[in-house]
Amino acid sequence: MTRPTSSPESWAERAADRSPSVQRSRLRSAKQAKVIIEAARRLMAEKGGRFTTQELVKEAGVALQTFYRQFAGKDQLLVAVIGDLIAEAAARYEEAARGLPDPVARLRFYVTSTLRGVGGAGDEVMGPRFITGEHWRLYQLFPDEVNEATRPFAELVLREIRAAEAAGLLAPTDPEHDAWHVTRLVMTTFHHHAFATGGESAEEIGDHLWGFCLSALGGPKPRSG
Repeated sequence: MTRPTSSPESWAERAADRSPSVQRSRLRSAKQAKVIIEAARRLMAEKGGRFTTQELVKEAGVALQTFYRQFAGKDQLLVAVIGDLIAEAAARYEEAARGLPDPVARLRFYVTSTLRGVGGAGDEVMGPRFITGEHWRLYQLFPDEVNEATRPFAELVLREIRAAEAAGLLAPTDPEHDAWHVTRLVMTTFHHHAFATGGESAEEIGDHLWGFCLSALGGPKPRSG
């Protein structure tokens, strides 16, 4: 069976990619997208998802056609906003965990920190219930794009699983698949507790999930108390 091969990039395409005018156009496009995303985040902080495209372009200070050059519609923009929020959260977690002693401690920090916000603020405009509702609505429309938006957290988890395996602290079955499952478990637990009413605190929820993840990754049984 012959393996399909992709066509190599032509010299003309490579030259075009190196063209100063192309680079300027890409830089301008990236700046415009950033301005639009930042405007969307300001509007979302004020009114959740209840803003119009006209309100958005006014807030961003761009023309309507500029918006549609960057995004096919408002929902695609919201996917980009979610992606930015997840990437920023992953960067904050990584920075905050730098002083922890080993990859298992850092991994525990990532899992439990993500769940700290589920115990309250459910009625806030950008609270857990809004994030959960938008995530699942957008996932039904753009599953591949929303999965891609969660990649920064999954990659953070994967790095620590691999580091812990190399140090002999964990015995994962398949680091990539395990990181995927940990990410989905954290996400699903967050979504459930954003709406569920129960007696557990956010700290207890995080600790219980971490104990499950630690066992699944071949780590030692966590000490109680």
